[in-house]
Amino acid sequence: MRTIGLDVGRQFAEVAIREEGRTRSAGRIPVTPDGLRAFAASLRADDEVVLEATTNTWAIAGLLAERAGRVVVSNPLRTRAIADARHKTDRIDAAVLAELGAARYIPEVWQPDTATRELRSLVAHRAALVGVRTAQRNRVHAVLARALVSPPMTELFGAGGRAWLRTVDLADIARLELEAALRLHDAAEAEIAAADRRVAERVVDDPRVRHLLTIPGVGVGVAAGLVALIGDVTRFPRPGQLASYLGLDPKVRQTGGKPAFTGHISRAGQAHARGLLIEAAHAAVRVPGPLRAFHARLLRRRHSSGVAVVATARKLAVLIWHLLTRDEDYRFSPPLRTAEKVRHLELAAGWPRRSPGGSGPGRSVDARRVQRANERAVLEVAEAAYVELVRARAGRGALDAAAAPGSD
Repeated sequence: MRTIGLDVGRQFAEVAIREEGRTRSAGRIPVTPDGLRAFAASLRADDEVVLEATTNTWAIAGLLAERAGRVVVSNPLRTRAIADARHKTDRIDAAVLAELGAARYIPEVWQPDTATRELRSLVAHRAALVGVRTAQRNRVHAVLARALVSPPMTELFGAGGRAWLRTVDLADIARLELEAALRLHDAAEAEIAAADRRVAERVVDDPRVRHLLTIPGVGVGVAAGLVALIGDVTRFPRPGQLASYLGLDPKVRQTGGKPAFTGHISRAGQAHARGLLIEAAHAAVRVPGPLRAFHARLLRRRHSSGVAVVATARKLAVLIWHLLTRDEDYRFSPPLRTAEKVRHLELAAGWPRRSPGGSGPGRSVDARRVQRANERAVLEVAEAAYVELVRARAGRGALDAAAAPGSD
């Protein structure tokens, strides 16, 4: 059996082979479809290929997996911590990967299936477009600020705001900058709408997305982004591991006989996914239910809205793990709002429109308003019951601690 290390660059990949206790260099191969197929043809059925996660890793791994016995993708951050050397070249890196792979000391990255990789690419594409749109919005505000103009409305890019922007008195250069930013903004908006349609078509029949849509504050974009990132939830045996994967677990420092110190969140993993959960937490705490009660209790104790929201985001990660693992909906979901989110997803995916009437979101405005008020009243009762349950459990815990031998 051979263990082959690949140090992949943009144009070439350095190859090292570990066999019978020795490591040797096998030269370079071009990082092109033809070059990789020629290299794959030289692999044996029992070969193990090790490479670090990079931009083109999954395409390379897919080509090599057709011939190699196993392809291992290493976490580059953890590999760099293990194999940090004073002398660092592509040849040395390839040899280190081969030796670590042969010793089974590679911090392996989970390899998503094709559908998950494509959904991740779509979500990342949409996030990049949102970044472009945000940059143009900031540019518009900067142009107005330099001209000492204050907008009379909070939503500057709606119909009323756009009408006001057309009438505001600006110098020629400022008007040129403003109109250029608005054209780029509108182009980004159109591309975001196209990306939303592609995402909706991918996830409209995915039961995992529909389970997440039952959580208050979780929309289609958040649900699709989290499903793409999580992939197979069974790779996380416990909910805390998912929270750690998302970087929402606290840092813990302990040395010698001193007590452990718990600090801020680790911020490991993708910042985009963590941002999605925090965005959802901001919306979820405005809806009656256990999440709002948890946020309010922590806010009273810590006196920090930021800490309370981040803790609620971690609570959401734990909740998501349970929903996906058990394949069920959130029990404190507002039915009307959930039906509206599901219908929005279906329409974005191109499903036909329904005729008005019935019990869904197609009912009249007054009927929906009454139903929404009734649902909120039910959720407030459920929240009060949850608060009493938590208080009772906390009281029992204090009694148990007081009854323990040696307690004060």
